[in-house]
Amino acid sequence: MTLHRPSGSLADDGHPIGLTPGGAGWERVALRVVAVRPGEVVTVRTGGFEAFVLPLSGGCAVDVAHGSGTERFELTGRESVFTRVSDFAYVGRDSELRLSTRDGAEVALPMARCERALPPRYGPAEDVPVEVRGAGGATRQVTNFGVPGAWDHADRLMACELITPDGNWSSYPPHKHDDTCDVVNEEVYYFRVAGRDQVTPSREGFALHRTYTDDGAIDEDVVVRDGDVFLVPRGYHGPCVAAPGYPLYYLNVLAGPGPERSMAFCDDPAHGWVRDTWRDRDRDPRCPVTTADGRRG
Repeated sequence: MTLHRPSGSLADDGHPIGLTPGGAGWERVALRVVAVRPGEVVTVRTGGFEAFVLPLSGGCAVDVAHGSGTERFELTGRESVFTRVSDFAYVGRDSELRLSTRDGAEVALPMARCERALPPRYGPAEDVPVEVRGAGGATRQVTNFGVPGAWDHADRLMACELITPDGNWSSYPPHKHDDTCDVVNEEVYYFRVAGRDQVTPSREGFALHRTYTDDGAIDEDVVVRDGDVFLVPRGYHGPCVAAPGYPLYYLNVLAGPGPERSMAFCDDPAHGWVRDTWRDRDRDPRCPVTTADGRRG
């Protein structure tokens, strides 16, 4: 199984990413990233999947046809993932979406195969919890727009965004969500890397990502660049390290077969002690990088 999918390798019908569970080699998690051109309408049918509609750049209108009727949401969006916390929409299985935009947009559709059909709903940016996690060089921003407790209107799907200031580490200590822990989740990492201006995604910069298992069946240390995807079917994942000069963003998408949505995890016992040291260290003042009001600093 190839877990690292470089930018372009998942392109689908002219859109940046079309990852299906079959293409990932698992059961539930999918990810689409679509480019919506000015004046164009992109139609997406969810089938047996629920989804979030999350602008990565630009804003868009979302017209949703579902079992109970139709809904329309106007998503303000943002200039880039490094400039603002975005509003978003949730759409249930067996829906048809029509995405349109005046000025152009790139939109992520984190998806999960699910059982219950839930109605669509709008998520305002100002209601999204923004968490600063870690300390010192492991300080990062976690934008919890689609996680249990912050967003409970979903059957299986979970998602969050992270921004790691340049030079910092995130997804650390390494942790896992598999059958040797309290929960089993498939997980996608979708990376964006800012260029020299700290705002505009660019292939110039890079980051590092590690995923491994106790049995050695998975042991990958990879260089990731803007637009890359990494699949985590099981095992410990982390750290993600942002190279100096290049801030790192990633979208995490998770789902599993358990009776409840849960992002519970288990640290690698060799490194979990690091969490205890954060109480005595200052957080990086660059975090949070963004809020619903825009970019800080």
